[in-house]
Amino acid sequence: MATGWAGEGAVQEQIDATVKDAIARVQSRLPQGPGVSRCEGCGGEIPPARREAVPGVRLCVACQDQHDRSSTPYSGYNRRGSKDSQLR
Repeated sequence: MATGWAGEGAVQEQIDATVKDAIARVQSRLPQGPGVSRCEGCGGEIPPARREAVPGVRLCVACQDQHDRSSTPYSGYNRRGSKDSQLR
C-alpha cells in the first residue's frame, strides 16, 4: 500500500498510540483505594454489591449517573490528519 512519506506500518502505529493514550487516560480516572459506604454526593448508602463491583467507589448509582452526564466528553485530536484538513 502506498503511504506517501509515512513508513510502512506508520498509520497503524499512530492508531495504536491513540488507543493506548485513551486507555491510559480512562484508567487514570478510575477510582482507587477503599470505597466508602456513604455517597459523597447525596449521603445515601452505597449498596455492598456496588462497593464490591467497583473498587474505590465514592458515589451511588444516581449520583454517578448525574456526574457522568455532566462531564464534558474528551475530544482528542487526530494525530494523522487528512490531506483535506492540511490544505485548509
